Amino acid sequence: MKPGAHIAEIDVVALRKEFPILSQSVNGHPLVYFDNAATTQKPRSVIQALTDYYTGYNANIHRGIHVLAEKATKAFEDTRAGARQFLGAREKEEIVFVRGVTEAINLVARSMGGMILRPGDEIIISGMEHHSNIVPWQMIAEERGAVIRVIPVSQAGELDIAAYEKLLSRKTKIVSVNHASNSLGTINPIEAIIQKAHDVGAFVMIDGAQAAAHLDIDVQKLDCDFYCISGHKMYGPTGVGVLYGKREHLERMPPYMGGGEMIKEVTFAKTTYNDIPYKFEAGTPNIADVIALNESFAFINQLGKETIRAHESHLQQYAVQQLGRIKGMRLFGTAKEKVSVQSFLLEGIHPFDVGQLLDARGIAVRTGHHCTQPLMDHFGIEGTVRVSLAVYNTREEIDKLIEGLSRITGILG
Repeated sequence: MKPGAHIAEIDVVALRKEFPILSQSVNGHPLVYFDNAATTQKPRSVIQALTDYYTGYNANIHRGIHVLAEKATKAFEDTRAGARQFLGAREKEEIVFVRGVTEAINLVARSMGGMILRPGDEIIISGMEHHSNIVPWQMIAEERGAVIRVIPVSQAGELDIAAYEKLLSRKTKIVSVNHASNSLGTINPIEAIIQKAHDVGAFVMIDGAQAAAHLDIDVQKLDCDFYCISGHKMYGPTGVGVLYGKREHLERMPPYMGGGEMIKEVTFAKTTYNDIPYKFEAGTPNIADVIALNESFAFINQLGKETIRAHESHLQQYAVQQLGRIKGMRLFGTAKEKVSVQSFLLEGIHPFDVGQLLDARGIAVRTGHHCTQPLMDHFGIEGTVRVSLAVYNTREEIDKLIEGLSRITGILG
């Protein structure tokens, strides 16, 4: 968009009506849902797509010749086309359906990692990774005799790119980092990370779980080797996600699981594997949720990510400003570039107590280490309270949060 161009404002009142769950009360208070980094709520269009499949054309896909099977197959493959467009992939064959980012990373670690890693090779991850982008690499590294290297994190919650450059060498075979941090909200400079990794011949995996609902993604422009997203972080169903991989990589990689669908021909002597992407989609897939995922793409595309970011950025700035006025407040994650996630602690009050007291007022936040325990260790803390915002949140809801926190500090501080 050109400088000075108008960004459409979101009619949040009308938008919230599309999310049935937001109209309820919790503990006698209107629900304030600030746990969007864990999972977003679902619009009616996504819910209706699930209902329509199960009530109208529930059937297994790809092999059936009857009407219901053909309709289900088309809807399923329409989502693959939608994912290709959403991620900017060159072709739909580069889109693999998985249960979510966790499975996608395990697939790449096991299949690509198992194929290329040798003793002494190195895998680089960052100090702000979710456990799902740590443990699979530890598992394959132990099996193959590889070594894990970690990009340091600053006190502001930003990656030390100078240190990353020093970690890179010809021993580096895989670099796997998140696009945006689920604990801190930091947006990482993945363009530079990818380019520098490629300069030493390494493959790059990007965890886009926290980016998909907020940031523009163009895998061809990024030139990443792999990129993955989870539906439930972007207004879609749980239990479904997408792995993008460059065609040349997917064709080389061995299957992750064996069974039906991922084969062309099976004899007791030998099995011939299917073409991509089906080679990586063994068994009956999560048909209904894949179909409904296409509606989450449509929902985000209709609003426009630039409009979404503008709304969420306004809320984020307001939230940080107001949180800073609370007595004993300590903010974590003060990077210049962030998605709408803010972690904090109140002096002398355990985050679990804060979460429970806010829940008593109908305010849902996340507490704990957010599956980033090494990052919490880096800051010398057990965990935080995390507020994560979405397109349906409002300033009025933030005011309720601030009121609740003020009461908590008055009672317990």
